[in-house]
Amino acid sequence: MKNLKTIAIALFIALGATANAQTKKVDVKKSTITWVGKKVTGQHSGTVNLKDGSLVFKSNKLTGGAFNVDMTSIAVTDLKAGEGKEKLEGHLKADDFFGTAKFATASLAFKTITAKANNTYTVVADLTIKGITKPVTFDLAVAGNKATTSFKIDRTKYDIKYGSGSFFDGLGDKVINDDFDVTVSLVF
Repeated sequence: MKNLKTIAIALFIALGATANAQTKKVDVKKSTITWVGKKVTGQHSGTVNLKDGSLVFKSNKLTGGAFNVDMTSIAVTDLKAGEGKEKLEGHLKADDFFGTAKFATASLAFKTITAKANNTYTVVADLTIKGITKPVTFDLAVAGNKATTSFKIDRTKYDIKYGSGSFFDGLGDKVINDDFDVTVSLVF
């Protein structure tokens, strides 16, 4: 009987903890993801759109999050039509890079969250690109109905090796950096 009472109390506490959690859906039209890829001779920048996502809070503290990114929406913003914009976008969508015909969606799922000062959290998440899942770590700042972060992604961990000096010799000034920068602004 004592064990049954203990189980009932534990279940009540667990359900209460879940009931206090609040899932906030991300407004994909107001949220942005920008990227910068660098190479020996310069860099390119662009955007990619969120498909959906949410952040989970408990007692106003971040406790979870999950997002899906529409990789078919990848766009180059530093070039105009006729300057190679369409060619670069096509190459980024090709199998050499993100293979969007087969892998139209990338995903990010928070695994651990550690609170830091001033509504900033260190997040360890599983990032899946091209069907390959690897951990990434970043700091996420939350203020009101917004959350922001910037971090680097090593593309070679997701089998995106085109132009990588880590895998190919003799590329000279054609080397493309393995890391690319991502800046995310979420509105919920």
